[in-house]
Amino acid sequence: MVRGAPSGFSLRPPLGMEHLMNGVQASWARMVSEGELGGVLPRRWAHSEGVVERAVGLARVVGDDADLLASAAVLHDVGYAPRLAETGFHPLDGARFLRDVHRADDRLVRLVANHSFALLEAEERGLREVLEAEFPLLENPLLVDALVYCDMTTTPDGERTTAESRLVEILGRYGVDSVVGRFIRRAAPEILAAVGRIDASLAAQPR
Repeated sequence: MVRGAPSGFSLRPPLGMEHLMNGVQASWARMVSEGELGGVLPRRWAHSEGVVERAVGLARVVGDDADLLASAAVLHDVGYAPRLAETGFHPLDGARFLRDVHRADDRLVRLVANHSFALLEAEERGLREVLEAEFPLLENPLLVDALVYCDMTTTPDGERTTAESRLVEILGRYGVDSVVGRFIRRAAPEILAAVGRIDASLAAQPR
């Protein structure tokens, strides 16, 4: 079983993020994610930092769940860490790591496990029943949509982008006939709908 975390990471959030990461869970989540990704997968870590930055803008939309969203945002790709790769399916590997090693909050673990319509990719990999059985989809559509929004409006380097551009980038990087490519083509309408719902929620916020 995977234990602990590599050393050599910073506990200090980037400038401008302190107000989001001041929750106990979010601060812990950043420490764990940077420890697993920062040294071995710096580009994946940059993406994760960007996803958290998107979460900053959704704090008013999700209200009391802002800390949970920030935690899920920074941890959503932790399963890519080479030492955690047991199935090769990062949402499942990451969620198992958080559950088994860190005994993390159940809602956080389920958000990570199911982020960005991972259930559809699990089906492509023959892992749908496993994912559903271990980590049922969180019954909070707003939080589920919010994490999709944060992930799918962030480039691999952590910059802001549109969901449409992100989908094109993913297909170009993996190939349309790859497992990820097939998943993205199936999930695209759901991804765009989720992002659209969050855009509408943002537009409805008082200015």
